Amino acid sequence: MWIEKTPSGKFKYVEQYTDYMTGKKKRVSVTLEKDTASAKRTALETLTRMIETRQSTPAESKEITLEELIEKYREYQTQTVKASTYKRNFYAMETIKNILGHDIIVNRMTANYIKEQFIASGRANSTLNEHRVRLFALLHWGYENNYIHDISYLHKVKPFKDVSHREKIQDKYLEPEEVKKLLKAMQIEKWKLLTNFLLLSGLRIGEAIALSKEDIDFDDHVIKVSKNYDPNNDIVTTPKTLTSFREVYMQPDLEAVTRSLLLYTKIEGMEAGHRSELLIANRKGEYINYYTYNKYLKENSVKAIGRAITTHTLRHTHASLLLAQGIDVDTISRRLGHEDSQITKEIYLHVTQGLKERDNERIRKIKII
Repeated sequence: MWIEKTPSGKFKYVEQYTDYMTGKKKRVSVTLEKDTASAKRTALETLTRMIETRQSTPAESKEITLEELIEKYREYQTQTVKASTYKRNFYAMETIKNILGHDIIVNRMTANYIKEQFIASGRANSTLNEHRVRLFALLHWGYENNYIHDISYLHKVKPFKDVSHREKIQDKYLEPEEVKKLLKAMQIEKWKLLTNFLLLSGLRIGEAIALSKEDIDFDDHVIKVSKNYDPNNDIVTTPKTLTSFREVYMQPDLEAVTRSLLLYTKIEGMEAGHRSELLIANRKGEYINYYTYNKYLKENSVKAIGRAITTHTLRHTHASLLLAQGIDVDTISRRLGHEDSQITKEIYLHVTQGLKERDNERIRKIKII
């Protein structure tokens, strides 16, 4: 620190420092009335604070625990993600804490520790891979925000061996005969109509629940998808992705089921003493309970085809049935609101293989000469 006397008779105390981010020399100064020992101490303290404020050094990572890191991550997510995503991640983080330990020092974790703790949890490999994805997202966020020194070891934590996505799709896909059996087994008309609607439209269950009369355009034969029902938080939000905003063409059989659903809702409302604007509603005219329907779907699928399915199975089935009819992959991807056509292509691989086997079986049974 040095002192410069100003023309007005005051004293400028100056200090030079090197900016952390640019490496350039910079100055700070403070002007006081006197040049005394007391004034020098005051100037030094002031200049030190000014330099600390102006220095753009990153926050130093400290010995933060997994629980502390997760709390900071949650604070960040409350401002950046949807309520449904936050809730999903909340429970995922709780599971990760239980597997790895609440008070584990994040900067002391290793690849071996993570793998050993994951395996010791006794969970299925497919579930562990989901936890791995969530953990990686957390640790990358911690590293980017200077709470963690190093995450280079993460490349050593490989995915756990699991059945391929294609095999999973095959397991969650209904053949035409299975569709018929499932619908025949359903005795509750409302749920049967909804199941048929999902099979014929390919909509996500949340998109279907959120639909109202104004979203159905019978003149142009389209369903306008612009919102999604979140059952976890009982709210309506925007769709999953930008490509989820779309118009789904109503082919004749879908249009017929849609009219039947609207009529059912109207009659049920008259019986219950209300008028709902929803495509499908509960007896109070409000959004249906997703979990009630999903439970009914699983129970009836076990009874009808011997395995439990979910609403997403109906969506995959819709894609597969269109593919079997020769509709191209990109058209189906747009109809489903997929961000890209990769998922549809994987379904396509299964369907085309099934068609090939069917055709080979037909040829095997005939005698040409």
